[in-house]
Amino acid sequence: MFNKYFVYILASKRNGTLYIGVTNNLERRVYEHKNNIVKGFTSKYSVHQLVYYEETNDIYAALQREKQLKKWNRKWKLALIERINPDWNDIAKDWIPAKSMRE
Repeated sequence: MFNKYFVYILASKRNGTLYIGVTNNLERRVYEHKNNIVKGFTSKYSVHQLVYYEETNDIYAALQREKQLKKWNRKWKLALIERINPDWNDIAKDWIPAKSMRE
């Protein structure tokens, strides 16, 4: 069985504040962000919309990609998001069941 790792971008709104992270469980991590379970940047700035993600089986590739994206200028990040998600829809809008992932 292969492990899956995700590099993801959250946004506060279209062209708003961005957050880039890595996880091995995207649904759980987005749930944590949306419900402010872990206090920090995303809870402070209301960055809760999943607007982009990539998947890989290699944790080192995921970590390297995260670092790469964090170094990109804002214009490149916005272009990356808009190439995949031009309307800035919350990709996880229908994924996250209320409270069930906390158990």
